[in-house]
Amino acid sequence: MIRLEHVTKTFQSSGKNLHAVKDVSLTIEKGEIFGIIGFSGAGKSTLVRCINLLERPTEGAVYLENTNLMEVSQVQLLKHRQNMGMIFQHFYLLSQRNVLDNVIFPLEIIGKRKQEARKKAAELLEIVGLSDKAKAYPAQLSGGQKQRVAIARALATDPKVLLCDEATSALDPETTRNILSLIQEINQKLGVTVVIITHEMKVIEQICDRVAVMNKGQVEEMGTVKEVFLHPRSQTAKRLLLPQGSELVQELEVGTMRIAFDGQSSFEPVISRLTLESGALINILGANTENIGGKAYGQMLIELPKEEESKKKIKDYLASQGIHYEEGGQADE
Repeated sequence: MIRLEHVTKTFQSSGKNLHAVKDVSLTIEKGEIFGIIGFSGAGKSTLVRCINLLERPTEGAVYLENTNLMEVSQVQLLKHRQNMGMIFQHFYLLSQRNVLDNVIFPLEIIGKRKQEARKKAAELLEIVGLSDKAKAYPAQLSGGQKQRVAIARALATDPKVLLCDEATSALDPETTRNILSLIQEINQKLGVTVVIITHEMKVIEQICDRVAVMNKGQVEEMGTVKEVFLHPRSQTAKRLLLPQGSELVQELEVGTMRIAFDGQSSFEPVISRLTLESGALINILGANTENIGGKAYGQMLIELPKEEESKKKIKDYLASQGIHYEEGGQADE
């Protein structure tokens, strides 16, 4: 669906070359939700703008289906961009237009007849759950409602791809979950391929199929969300996964254990059972877990008891429950 081949984007800054994206190659399959994650300055937002050529790569090729967008004319490029909707962190709605007219705007640009455009916009507002806000203005909406309008507007031209650049970063946790659920529903019902740019692992965990981890303009690792979540190889992935503020962000130390929750029931008292099974008190060093639809996602760092028998009981219990753990840098199941 989307294929990047050796894409590099270089900017000039104070007479020096700044490589925002360096030699990135990846493929995004039709119909999947693909995440690109990294810390601020990793190059992920520049990369997503290279997909629709809002930023033209300095080197490399960008394919949408079988067309190399680097080789088409400007008129053809504008046509191809109609197949790629985009939403942003700050919504960018037109304050002078009501909700319905904001969704109509891209249809006006491509020359849709007014009656058809209004009908299409009304259908999209129904999809995003804002039919009752059609005549409201952006200033009258909450952040989540504004993003729903932006999503409806991005879908106006029936795109095959939806690019989401930090689309939930300005939203509270509950609204974030609702917006991600809406994007997932759109992906499933409309078959739209979704690319999500984020610095938050919880966003990736909730809806993505595969993920690429970026740092300093390069992709350091890529795989299914479960692969990266359970077996992070790069230091960037480990820093994104492990609890922030912990002394163990870079590497696990001897006598500690990382427990990964990737969809177990959040109602299961894991730590209480570990204490009962091992006969030792469990010291939690840090945690970054979340309940999503009754399922637990996230990481927990614990200090292991010194007794070998107690350690074995903890490992045996986790293994029996299918809960992944990693001890002192050595991965185990």
